[in-house]
Amino acid sequence: MTSPSSALLELARRYGVAPEFDDWTGRRTSVAESTLVAVLEALGVAAGTEADRIDSLTAHDRQYWQRSLPPIVLGRATVASSFWVHVTHGDPVELTLLLEDGTERSGLRQLENNRPPYDLGDRLIGEATFELPADLPLGYHRLRLRVDGSHTETPVVISPATLEPPSRLGRRRAWGLAVQLYSIRSQNSWGTGDLTDLTDLAVWSAAAHGAGFVLVNPLHAAAPTAPMEPSPYLPTSRRFGNPLYLRVEAIPEFAAVRHRGRLRGSRLALNKRADRHATIDRDAAWLAKRAALEEVYRVERSTGREVAYAAYRARQGRSLEDFAIWCALAEQYGADWHDWPHALRHPDAPEVAAFATANAHAVDFHRWLQWVLDDQLTAAQATAVQAGMALGVMSDLAVGVDPDGADAWSLQDVLALGVSAGAPPDEFNQLGQDWSQPPWRPDRLAEQAYEPFRAVVNMALRHAGGVRIDHIIGMFRLWWIPKGAAPTEGTYVRYDHEAMIGIIALEAHRAGALVVGEDLGTVEPWVRDYLHERGLFGTSILWFESDEAGGPLPAERWREYCLSSVTTHDLPPTSGYLAGEHVRLREQLGLLTRPAEQELASDRAAQAAWLEELRRVGLLGSDPDTDQVVSALYRYLGRTPSRLLALSLADAVGEVRTQNQPGTTDEYPNWRIPLAGPDGRRLLLEEVFVDPRAAALCDVMAAITTHVGRAGM
Repeated sequence: MTSPSSALLELARRYGVAPEFDDWTGRRTSVAESTLVAVLEALGVAAGTEADRIDSLTAHDRQYWQRSLPPIVLGRATVASSFWVHVTHGDPVELTLLLEDGTERSGLRQLENNRPPYDLGDRLIGEATFELPADLPLGYHRLRLRVDGSHTETPVVISPATLEPPSRLGRRRAWGLAVQLYSIRSQNSWGTGDLTDLTDLAVWSAAAHGAGFVLVNPLHAAAPTAPMEPSPYLPTSRRFGNPLYLRVEAIPEFAAVRHRGRLRGSRLALNKRADRHATIDRDAAWLAKRAALEEVYRVERSTGREVAYAAYRARQGRSLEDFAIWCALAEQYGADWHDWPHALRHPDAPEVAAFATANAHAVDFHRWLQWVLDDQLTAAQATAVQAGMALGVMSDLAVGVDPDGADAWSLQDVLALGVSAGAPPDEFNQLGQDWSQPPWRPDRLAEQAYEPFRAVVNMALRHAGGVRIDHIIGMFRLWWIPKGAAPTEGTYVRYDHEAMIGIIALEAHRAGALVVGEDLGTVEPWVRDYLHERGLFGTSILWFESDEAGGPLPAERWREYCLSSVTTHDLPPTSGYLAGEHVRLREQLGLLTRPAEQELASDRAAQAAWLEELRRVGLLGSDPDTDQVVSALYRYLGRTPSRLLALSLADAVGEVRTQNQPGTTDEYPNWRIPLAGPDGRRLLLEEVFVDPRAAALCDVMAAITTHVGRAGM
């Protein structure tokens, strides 16, 4: 492999593309020149030849100096910061801050800047530096620059220096159920779990067992066509929800549907069919539910409901229009917009507007679905809090979107084409991962003042007391894989974490919500310190918590500002994990890079170390059964200082099968496993509520979060 030229290395540095990185074993690894070129090209930077690289460096310089103001100015409350201004050398500068509340601030202090002017060809450009005051209020403001009678503006974002936990939580610990909602249905849901089931689960766990939250899988939208994407982490949109989770009967207009009995018969037939199938059939569920929803949609709404619908449409604006149009187009042309007629492949095309006009009913139906979904999400959160939860629903924000879906279509100018996001090899996914999702372009996000990102975060917090952000390390750097390359042939691309974490903190502050970052995998050490400084919680999974020697990390050394659990949705439930199911499954699917015997031996040694740790602290006897080990593992969480503890619903009922095996698509029925007990029999939600095993583990969680001496017991 030839070494990249100095010009290519400098170009990569300027655009945040890593020419080398430390892998999961700590080994320094160089990135192939072809990868650097492909990633730069995905950023719109020509780098194929040495001449291209020189030209791109020159263009980068000119672009910087031609800007009067940065594309966005960032600051933290109570902390002074600075920003640059470019004007013709020698021109006076007049700056005004236009605050969100309508007031204005002027007289910003100029700081020393001795950088020489830049020759733009027709004039010299000078750079001045000004201070952003420490006493600015939180919010989204504007900075105005006046020069020679004209003015330029740029956004200013002031975020909390540290995000404080919601006052409802205070200094208390809280526990909650971690739920894959689609997998657990009740007698009255339509083939899959829905938002009424989520509400009932929240009320049961809060009222009967003192739960403070329920962590639910991403409820992001899927394409409204068959086959419906099963993965909640590969949505068509993160800005809107999946109507599959609607409870038809909970929509107010359902009461006026003429043939309600026929709709109920359709639901009963769907559930009987679901009982006969080993896996979840989203297509059948959506086909039946969509037909029922169409009938409800045709019911005339009251004046008040019509006003509420109009207000929702006004709040959501262009993004809702684009999403609804995409859904209508997908139903007519298929869910991959790359295969549509060329004239329909961009939302701004006049042919798209013409389609929306000609198909007004179909477009409005998809707008309406999002409105009633918004209603039911609002009700779920309000009811959870009313039942006594400190946080209520904790949503889950996926790391990206389907490259062929609604967000990729409507936001294509902000996403990187020709690459996909993923993860490099690590201990548990030794071949790396390709998530097939187009990553944000850092440069385009900045140019648009992070508005598309802000909309995604806002949606995740709109109906929640907390949010778990999947792979929050992607706010700092993300693994980009060139199209057609293996996951091992990618590299990291840097993001402006000050902007992205700042916006997350500001949106969460305004929502009165808590933020949990999933910070597992290959993480630079300083990142966790930064997240803690900004008031974001981390994530700890018991099996991954190890000390310097590779043994179990003692409970007292776990992090306090953390959501801790025994397992995660990417591993088998704890009963299956204890049986070595994760090793056998990966062997069966060809995902191991060393012999299965070695993996099993290593896994048995790790488990034995944890069992010994449980015995050391007096939580486990000498000959325990599986249920006793599972209970002891969760009780061990109570020995940690972690403020948030999660109990997997699958663990609560004794499920063995994993929901998702990373590194696979159709090789394993990912995200299609209905919740079952240890005997493999499917469980309804009503059965969970009376299941002794579930009650016992929920009571364990209640005890360890209310014990007075919890951190040291």
